[in-house]
Amino acid sequence: IVATVNNHIILQSEWQDAIRYEAFLSGRSLDQVNAEDRKAALDRKAALDRLIDQELLREQMRSSDFPHASREVVDKRIQEIRKQYGDTDNEVAWKTALGRYGLTEDEVRRRAALQQDLLGLVDARLRPNVIIDSKSIESYYNQELLPQLRQSGSQQVPLAEVTPKIKELLTQQRMNQMLVAWLRDLRSGSRISTQTDPQESEGQLR
Repeated sequence: IVATVNNHIILQSEWQDAIRYEAFLSGRSLDQVNAEDRKAALDRKAALDRLIDQELLREQMRSSDFPHASREVVDKRIQEIRKQYGDTDNEVAWKTALGRYGLTEDEVRRRAALQQDLLGLVDARLRPNVIIDSKSIESYYNQELLPQLRQSGSQQVPLAEVTPKIKELLTQQRMNQMLVAWLRDLRSGSRISTQTDPQESEGQLR
């Protein structure tokens, strides 16, 4: 046992599996994950923190009877992951990549489905509370986007043309801030304990 969240147990094996999956998504080698330096240790601790946050959000889904992501949404996410490892129709390359990280197709699908569920929960809970006004959009356009376009030598685009994209970007930024605050509140109202040290290696992932 590496942690408990409101009497829900998180096992060391779950922690290791989560680290493998995150390395798989980011394209990091297991050698990097297994490194004994401070950065690798902190990365492993961050993975455990994310497992704790996931459990807190899953409790919110269970309490509100939140609908799961559709098969189509999960299928789309799986295709996005497969593209990272070449042709999405190349089964040999896909299975080789899974084997390299000690993962199975069922596990990747299960974790991808959970991620889509959590994204849906966060979007449904936080997006209605976000208000992005025209002044904020114009400010981002003038202070962020135009300088970036000039620096890259790209052609300037009218504000009206990029307003929807800027609004969504600012919405996502605000939602990320609200999510941090929400998780902080959930943690403060929960019983959470961990039985591992941030510097401690959780074992070699082979």
